[in-house]
Amino acid sequence: MSEEPVLQGNNKQQRYESLVAALYQDVYRYAFWLCKNQPLAEDLVQETFLRAWRSLESLQNDKAAKAWLFTILRRENARLYERYRPELVDIEDQAIAEKGDQEPDTQMDRELLHNAINRLEADYRDPLLLQVVGGFSGKEIADILELNNNTVMTRLFRARSKLKQEFGLDADDFAE
Repeated sequence: MSEEPVLQGNNKQQRYESLVAALYQDVYRYAFWLCKNQPLAEDLVQETFLRAWRSLESLQNDKAAKAWLFTILRRENARLYERYRPELVDIEDQAIAEKGDQEPDTQMDRELLHNAINRLEADYRDPLLLQVVGGFSGKEIADILELNNNTVMTRLFRARSKLKQEFGLDADDFAE
């Protein structure tokens, strides 16, 4: 994490605006990864920053702002699915549109990795996403997920091992 304080300014409005300016992109990227839907990710980010505004005084350490926002976002996403009831549609009547913005091999590789990560149990997927997408250290992930640091490191190792195994890679084949 950055050593530079994120919240700057003398009043709540200035501190909040500096928080949004510094961390909006990171929060949006994590939200999009969680829900894979641009409008929903935007809604989650908006709700996250609304909740951050309401409780900005509770943020005691400016350097923990990113972890604090990610925690709010994770809880808001969970709240969304507590009350979400999917509308079922008949898949026979649906067409799949192709996206022409990427090479097919690259798109397939990305999709395979994305699906493999999503198939991991939440205990392994969440720390991995926080590290890869959020850029958090093991200790920061432990704080966010309210776990022991050793537990987080073990889960990260196991998550990577499961992905390597799924893609048939040996330790020698995979350069970290």
